[in-house]
Amino acid sequence: MEPIEILRQWVEESNNIVFFGGAGVSTESGIPDFRSVDGLYHQKYDYPPETILSHSFYKSNPKEFWRFYRDKMLCLDARPNPAHLRLAQWEAVGKLRAVVTQNIDGLHQKAGSKTVWELHGSVHRNYCERCGKFYTAEQILDSEGIPRCTCGGPIKPDVVLYEEGLSQRVMEESVEAIAQADVLIIGGTSLVVYPAAGLIRYYGGNKLVVINKTPLENTGADLTIIGAIGEVLNKT
Repeated sequence: MEPIEILRQWVEESNNIVFFGGAGVSTESGIPDFRSVDGLYHQKYDYPPETILSHSFYKSNPKEFWRFYRDKMLCLDARPNPAHLRLAQWEAVGKLRAVVTQNIDGLHQKAGSKTVWELHGSVHRNYCERCGKFYTAEQILDSEGIPRCTCGGPIKPDVVLYEEGLSQRVMEESVEAIAQADVLIIGGTSLVVYPAAGLIRYYGGNKLVVINKTPLENTGADLTIIGAIGEVLNKT
């Protein structure tokens, strides 16, 4: 049986699927991937992106942080692609239990997904570090320089910067969903970013699916499909 046929059968038989996704899910919506050949890591800036997107850089050089952040991280015109839409559809009919994502773009929610655990936060949530007032991504994009709250406090994006820890609650919910899933589909991630990549070890089932444009080593997958995540899920 062809791999796509096996996946289709597993999806048809399951009502407890969990999807774990990375940057490759969003590149099909036009959002750049940090580590791909055309990604942000291969473009030229005064500082490497991993330096700019660190907590210490955010504190020490906020003006440069926000210039880069508005320019490269706020892709607010991006639209959900077939992968986002298919996952939302599966949830709506009771097949998908949760999406666990490393992405911060909010496209799963825009597609209609309800249970989305965002390991690295979201550009759509921004808050004043002094009073806690909430600001949208659109407000941040429309601001200039270092965004300030009406109270005068600095605004911080609710994304997990380098040197920062992941939300304990999001990690616990993700672990629980993965541990209880009967089908775990991993898509569009190189599985090299920890601690997020370590979550798959909590899956104890025998229907681990890896979908990626390039082969990955030592995933322990029961089913591997090489291809674009949107195209593959659209065929299921």
